[in-house]
Amino acid sequence: MSEKSRKAINIGEIRKTHRARREEIQTRLAEFESVWMNGTDARLWEEMVYCFFTGGCSAKMGMRAVSAVQPLLEDGEQPELAKALTGVHRYPNARSRYVVASRTFLREHCGMKLRKKLESFDCHYERRDWLVKEKGIKGLGYKEASHFLRNIGFSGYAILDKHVLRCLHELKIIEEPKPPNTRTRYLTVEEKLKQLAKRARIDFDELDLVLWSMKTGEILK
Repeated sequence: MSEKSRKAINIGEIRKTHRARREEIQTRLAEFESVWMNGTDARLWEEMVYCFFTGGCSAKMGMRAVSAVQPLLEDGEQPELAKALTGVHRYPNARSRYVVASRTFLREHCGMKLRKKLESFDCHYERRDWLVKEKGIKGLGYKEASHFLRNIGFSGYAILDKHVLRCLHELKIIEEPKPPNTRTRYLTVEEKLKQLAKRARIDFDELDLVLWSMKTGEILK
């Protein structure tokens, strides 16, 4: 069934979907947590690159793109990365530049010790703000930074992609499903999603995957 032909969602449908998929959702969240518990800095870097690749594109395209460049993530030059992404990703040149520029910055800034750097933030919001506002890191807006942090095991960040925004619009929680383009707007919609989680009596991190799966039929990353 196409997304356009689906009925607008409601709280009851959200709860029903959550009950049906809760075990699968919790398993996926546990997989994210294991990345932080057991993953190396190289693994964290791979997840950051994945989020470079998903910005403005699909999760599946991001997954295929990471697989295509994985042997190049540590030392591959921009032309090599672009060649590997050609035919796999919509923006091979731009995204390969993101990888090289961000890797160069992170080597100089923290020696690619991403775990240590992310642990250095006491504030939940400052951790994400650094990823977004640091000019040396390319390609992470608030959605992508939230996606990265969630995928490596941090909780409490909303991934306000088009699917989640459409759900909030159908529920009349937001006026239009446009991506929030400032920090203030992102935090405002994020808070509305938290209030929805309380109303639906669903864990905030689980709710994100419930809504995403209601629009896509899948639970990915």
